[in-house]
Amino acid sequence: MTSPDFTRNRENFCYRHPDRQSFVLCQRCTRTVCADCQTQAPVGVICPECMKADRKAQTPAQRRASRVWRGGSSDSSRPLATYVIIAVTAVVGVLQVVLGPIVDRTLLFATPYLFPDMFGGGFTFEPWRLLTAMLVHSGIMHFALNMLALWMIGRSLEPLLGRWRFVALYLIGGLGGSVAMAVLDPGVATVGASGGIFALMGALLVIGRHIGANIRGILVILAINLAIGFIQTLNIAWQAHIGGAAVGALIGVIFARTRRRSQRVVQILLLVALVIALLALAFIVSPIVIRGTL
Repeated sequence: MTSPDFTRNRENFCYRHPDRQSFVLCQRCTRTVCADCQTQAPVGVICPECMKADRKAQTPAQRRASRVWRGGSSDSSRPLATYVIIAVTAVVGVLQVVLGPIVDRTLLFATPYLFPDMFGGGFTFEPWRLLTAMLVHSGIMHFALNMLALWMIGRSLEPLLGRWRFVALYLIGGLGGSVAMAVLDPGVATVGASGGIFALMGALLVIGRHIGANIRGILVILAINLAIGFIQTLNIAWQAHIGGAAVGALIGVIFARTRRRSQRVVQILLLVALVIALLALAFIVSPIVIRGTL
């Protein structure tokens, strides 16, 4: 229930719809806005007037870049792929709770699954673990933080890139995180979607810079999260963070340079080449590192 004081205060009602109460303020002008008048911004929401002002303030180059980024894709502006990824990961999280460690052991990534003959111990060749590790997490907090980051970034980045490019970025970024673990620390097993999440941040940093957006916020967030990974007591796989961020930034460059419809084949070929290069790192460089540590 709302108190009489709240009801009498006109600042607690939408400035465009005086009959609608709201607790949400525009982050730019701080006017109260109802759900129908809100436009999601990178942080908070903005009102229609501030949205119009933003569009007027854009340079011609920024407007052209925003129009061509998706290359005429017919994908919905809804971040459907983001929601599907979160849903699938959540289902696996429930299975972790119900079935226990068997899910972790089935899906986690460890370098011996790429080179069973070098380690022994009953390992089998299971290279798909390079990706399945993204589905399992070390606890509820680990899962919640990763999915919150995915939801926050995906709402803005997926509509900008288009659904399939977003999925490709997420998966290849996760692959990059696992490959970084295999090369930099082959003796440690890993779980979590951090490689994919950091790939989204790396790509967002590059793409934001390319279209002339203010990237200081995402740069600070990326730097803080990378730094947290080096705190040993948290037991965080900083290798996966660095690998994911580096691969994401590289994919961001690819998307930025091949964003037109006529360049789609080139874009796909470059992404395939990147995947092949990552697999080469895993299967050629990683054994050299292993031999040096055994």
